[in-house]
Amino acid sequence: MNENNNFAEDNSIVMAAIKILFLADTHLGFDLPLKPRIQRRRRGIDFFENYHCALEPALMRQVHLVINGGDMFFRSRVHPRIVNDAFDPLLKIADSGIPVFIVPGNHERSYIPRTLFDTHPNLTIFDVPKTSYLKIGEATLALSGFPYYRKGIRRAFGRVVEATKYSSEGADFRLLCMHQIVEGAQVGVQNYTFRTGEDVIKCADIPNHFDAILSGHIHREQVLQKDLSGRHLGSPVIYPGSIERTSFAERNERKGYGILVLHRKTCDTDSSVRWRFQELPTRPMHSIEIDAGKIITSKIRKIISERILGLDPDSIVQIRLTGERRMEILAELNAAFLRSIAPPSMNIELSILT
Repeated sequence: MNENNNFAEDNSIVMAAIKILFLADTHLGFDLPLKPRIQRRRRGIDFFENYHCALEPALMRQVHLVINGGDMFFRSRVHPRIVNDAFDPLLKIADSGIPVFIVPGNHERSYIPRTLFDTHPNLTIFDVPKTSYLKIGEATLALSGFPYYRKGIRRAFGRVVEATKYSSEGADFRLLCMHQIVEGAQVGVQNYTFRTGEDVIKCADIPNHFDAILSGHIHREQVLQKDLSGRHLGSPVIYPGSIERTSFAERNERKGYGILVLHRKTCDTDSSVRWRFQELPTRPMHSIEIDAGKIITSKIRKIISERILGLDPDSIVQIRLTGERRMEILAELNAAFLRSIAPPSMNIELSILT
């Protein structure tokens, strides 16, 4: 979608505005061993660099709050050093008076590793369904959220939303934070569209009580405003996408974070929601597919070396073997050989299609 998107007409006087930095699916710790047996470029550095870039507006005090929409870490158990490195900029942001909210995702198994940082008054983890109320300037924001619901969210969604007690107090703005799939979300190079499944929320169940629903889990940046039949959702669903490409299915996607601006008009009770996507740098991804059944085994190394030579040395490369003789060819393509033909700045991997 466009970098600037207005969900409502903006033709009246603004009473109050709230600016929110929203990122998700940072997957910190991915490909980042603390004691690597082999010295090579690690993609985990890319994830941390983009993480720090995404948080820069908050560190510069250009937003009112920060929301991480889940999968902050790449798995549920990570080394304490990774946890500390991840929380360090968040603590600086919280210390500056900017609230930080985190949704536990599926990779964390709905649980964020606990640290001394999570006792900070400006750091909130949606470890259970709940709602926080923030006074920002003249406006009150009700921020509701819940951790990743592992099984059957399609049936349980309404009940889980109610459990946040989102309407227990009055507020000028209401947001719902989660880490789930909604019907109509798209992923992959084939634009796969989620339609059914026990882990897919029905569009008809999206409530109209919120100015927007902020969600992680889908790695492609997108905003859902209509259902599969073209009817408007009760509330727009915003996915900022991941901050880095986590798989080759994402090789054509831009990556980044977003700035959400909420403002209330004085002439009526409507609100406006603006979403601006901020793109982050990503390394080029290339997939080289080779039909092993059509290749002479003795020439495979030369063929791959030539294909690698023409690529950007900063690339992330996947070699995909297909065909009847793929296992025979595989024996020629050991890790040591692949590292020898690739520049130190390149990541290269081998995939066998069955």
